[in-house]
Formats: sequence, C-alpha cells, structure tokens
Amino acid sequence: MALYLIPNGPMQTTAVFAQVTTGTSIKTMLQVKPSATIVAKIVEWGYSIDGATTVSGIVELIETDVAATVTATATADITKLDAAALAGGDPVTNLIQVGTTSTGYTSSGEGTITAIRNLDMPHEVYAPAVFVKQFPLGREPIIQISKFGRIRVHFAGTAVNMYCYMVVEI
Repeated sequence: MALYLIPNGPMQTTAVFAQVTTGTSIKTMLQVKPSATIVAKIVEWGYSIDGATTVSGIVELIETDVAATVTATATADITKLDAAALAGGDPVTNLIQVGTTSTGYTSSGEGTITAIRNLDMPHEVYAPAVFVKQFPLGREPIIQISKFGRIRVHFAGTAVNMYCYMVVEI
C-alpha cells in the first residue's frame, strides 16, 4: 500500500498553491475516485479557509455514486508521500482515476445525488479556519470501488477561499 496526497488544485511550481473560491452554493472542492479494482483508504483530510470577516459554512467529507463535473487532476498534482508510492510509478495508470468526472477539483456541476455516505461528520465552520484530521489506524474510512470521495462545502451569502486535501492509501 502506498500513500498519496491529493489537493484541490494544480501542483504549485513557480508560484504558491492557488486558493479556490467556494462560491455561495454547494460545491465540491475535491473529488477522488479510486481505480475500478482497488478501494482508497482516507488516512487524513483537511482544509484551510480564509476570510476577512467571520462567515459560517458547512464542510463535508462524503462518498457518493454520482460524479461532480470537476477540473481533472493531473499526475503532477498528486504527491507520492512514501517509498511505496515513489517506487510504484504513475498513480493515474491503475490506482487513481482522473478526469472531469473522476478525480479532480473545483466542481462546475454537482450531479444529481440521491444518496451519500458520510465518511466523517459534517463540520460547521467559521472562516477563517484550519482543520486537519488523521484517522486512527484500522478506523480509516474507505472510498469504495466505482464511488467518489468528496470534500464538499456550502457557504451561503459570502464566498471564501479554501485549500483542501486528502491523503489516501491505495
């Protein structure tokens, strides 16, 4: 098993990591889809939200069987965190599916969701905020085969900027 860091944006190179606006309606900030044959175990997730004034919103870590339409993650956007990941080659070859209806960020459409599975409790947050959670060993939630793990937010009335990520073991 190997560890991968998947953020909600392109890998920073000559500039800092770009923040993404949440908008004011429900929005998937990050979507992860494992391969067609392997589940992804979420070992950690987190977010950072800015805001000049205090504004409240909801942040969720969920699984659904409906894809959001997202900006596709590229191989370079996924960080290999351990020796197994470094030795494993390109993770998008057979571990993590990428594309506008697979692994990606900043949704432009949520899809028609009829059911979700909570992977952690929804959070009511007040911007600015920072949150990081590592799950206890043996109690990590999984993203099932043919499902989508999402970090989804809703800040009604005032958009804020957000970084978010998942560390997955595949």
